[in-house]
Amino acid sequence: MDAIKIEGTSQTPKVIFDKENNKIELSGHSLPENVQIFYSPLLEWVDAYMESPNEKTEVVFKMDYYNTASSKMIFELLKKFDKLFSQGKDVEIHWYFSEDDEDMEEAGEDYSSIVDVPFKLISYTI
Repeated sequence: MDAIKIEGTSQTPKVIFDKENNKIELSGHSLPENVQIFYSPLLEWVDAYMESPNEKTEVVFKMDYYNTASSKMIFELLKKFDKLFSQGKDVEIHWYFSEDDEDMEEAGEDYSSIVDVPFKLISYTI
C-alpha cells in the first residue's frame, strides 16, 4: 500500500498516511479550494487500510485551523476509524491543540463525543 505524503501549505494540511511506518497524521491548516479533491484520496486510502490494518492504529490530528468544509471531511475520516474500532481493532485518536486554542480543544471534545474510538486530547505549548 503506497503512502500519501503531502507537504502542508497555508491552505492545505501536511499529510502523512504511511502504513509501513505506522504513521497517520494531519497537521496545520485546512482550507483547500475544493475539499472533495483534496480529501477523496485520503478517504480512499483509509478504506484500503481498513482491509488490512496495522496491529495498532494511532491517528494524529494537530490542526491549527480548518474551515467548515474541512471539518466535515475530518469527521468522515473519524467515522472510518470509528468503524475500524467497532470491528475490534486497536485504534486511538490523538487530538493535539495549542494550550491557548480553546476552539481546537473544543473541536476535539466535540468529535470525541460523537465517535466511540478512544480519543486523547493533548495540549502543547508553542
